[in-house]
Amino acid sequence: MDLSLQLANFHRLDLIGPPTPLEFLPRLSEHLGQEIYIKRDDVTPLAMGGNKLRKLEFLAADALRQGADTLLTAGAIQSNHVRQTAAVAAKLGLHCVALLENPIGTQAENYLTNGNRLLLDLFDVEVIMCDALDEPDRQLADTAERLEAQGFRPYVVPVGGSNVLGALGYVGCALEIAHQCAGQLAPGYVVTASGSGGTHAGLALGLQALMPETRLIGVTVSRTDAQQRPKVAALQRQLADALEFTAPLAPIHFWDDYFAPGYGAPNDEGLAAVKLLARLEGMLLDPVYTGKAMAGLIDAIDQKRIGPEPVIFIHTGGAPALFAYHPGV
Repeated sequence: MDLSLQLANFHRLDLIGPPTPLEFLPRLSEHLGQEIYIKRDDVTPLAMGGNKLRKLEFLAADALRQGADTLLTAGAIQSNHVRQTAAVAAKLGLHCVALLENPIGTQAENYLTNGNRLLLDLFDVEVIMCDALDEPDRQLADTAERLEAQGFRPYVVPVGGSNVLGALGYVGCALEIAHQCAGQLAPGYVVTASGSGGTHAGLALGLQALMPETRLIGVTVSRTDAQQRPKVAALQRQLADALEFTAPLAPIHFWDDYFAPGYGAPNDEGLAAVKLLARLEGMLLDPVYTGKAMAGLIDAIDQKRIGPEPVIFIHTGGAPALFAYHPGV
């Protein structure tokens, strides 16, 4: 199966441009005693970067095709996904409405007004605060109905951009990685944060098709393995159907030891990983996703949970949140 041809069957905006870099991290590699490479999706070229832009290339194209004038989505106050959705809406001349929750129940001024939340104001987002996004699909549908009654034509972008269309973006990322590695690098592992599931599912299908000897590991940032597995596996199956991928699907691998005390709440190990990457490589992780995922990778190497082969770490972005969590960082 030619994944490039299959992806070409879906409408997509070119918001990213050339492939994001795949870089060797020499000082971190020396520190950990293992070759570590990083896929720089933190430098996608809109709104300070991040992984959601790959998903939004497909989702926003679908919104325009349907004649939408509003992008409607939901997430935490410091959501990277909401920030990038808002930026795409601004770039395309669309209205943006965001349902936001405060998942950690903090009243800290930095969290409530700085970081990603500050950027939402710059992008002129209409923010609707919610006590909790406990039923986000229903809450988004209800809000879309109200917007339609007001004369808008809303397009619902799911939480994290994680549906089949959004996950196609990370099938595309797997294609980039395969091309960047060809004849030069044979990674044993790819490690990514696993949250809403679209990044993980897209990589799972793409890497299975293109680099079957490479094991993908998702470090959960909000759920246990038992809770996260059905979400990712369902998206993986839906992607396979959409792309006419008929081979038996590869197993999904998780590490779920690193997200405590919960989504959006930093922990010591994640913050230590943020500081380590900054000190050794001048590279910024975030305390919600990539810091915890890197903490998982560091611990896995220390505990010999993985073999000695090279590792690619997917940097999904999120650095604006550092300003919201200061001085906790």
